Amino acid sequence: MSLKTISQNRAFGGVQGVFSHASEATGGEMTFAVYLPPAAQAGPVPVLWYLSGLTCTHENAMTKAGAQAWAAEAGIALIFPDTSPRGEGVADDAAYDLGKGAGFYVDATEKPWAPHFNMWSYIAKELPEVVFANFPLIRELQGITGHSMGGHGALTLAMTFPEVYRSVSAFAPIAHPTASDWGRKQFAAYLGADETLWRPHDSTLLLREKGYPGEILVDQGGADQFLDLLKPEALAEAAAKRRQPMTFRMQPGYDHSYFFVSTFMADHVRWHAEKLAAL
Repeated sequence: MSLKTISQNRAFGGVQGVFSHASEATGGEMTFAVYLPPAAQAGPVPVLWYLSGLTCTHENAMTKAGAQAWAAEAGIALIFPDTSPRGEGVADDAAYDLGKGAGFYVDATEKPWAPHFNMWSYIAKELPEVVFANFPLIRELQGITGHSMGGHGALTLAMTFPEVYRSVSAFAPIAHPTASDWGRKQFAAYLGADETLWRPHDSTLLLREKGYPGEILVDQGGADQFLDLLKPEALAEAAAKRRQPMTFRMQPGYDHSYFFVSTFMADHVRWHAEKLAAL
């Protein structure tokens, strides 16, 4: 698949690029960002996927999370995908938490969403194929993280494909979406009324049922204004009952913003780099 280069900028000795391509999964043009650290000049490097939250594009974390500095230090590439399909003919909703910017990392089966809202297939299959075909300096040694809706996506993808995502972390994930208005609304719209189809996209349920073969890192702001929607206590309880190796940190005073994400980004990038370097 051919790429269109939108921009390239020098950053911390590496290169931050933004690209677009025609997507079969979403039926339109998709944009994503790639950061290659200085270490890529000497050979292939591992990669950390960052999935963003509601209302975001590829640009939010790329410009606000401060990840490039730590990725350059750790010698790890970064990928920032978009959160939904875009463009004319793509279904949308007046609410911020449904439609464009709110793909929820699922493959929609219901009208009007099904033709384009296939973010699960896009992130799990199509975009990695595009990346590895076009960026030979990125190894197929992958970790995944994300914030809020993106934390939900990171956890569910990692627990579904642990052989692919060899490390996983999350910032303030939507941890129990089948029991939250951030989840039930979107799953009903995208997947229909059969709640058995929602279960594979709930990290708390996945943790109860199958877990993850490695350790999980989760940071949650103690002053997060969306705590009742995120339900981090459900994820922590599931980990305790399963005896799942997890570092769960409730960070006092931090909210849901990118000030929170950027504060702990260094910890997450270094954590992934260490996990991937050990393989």
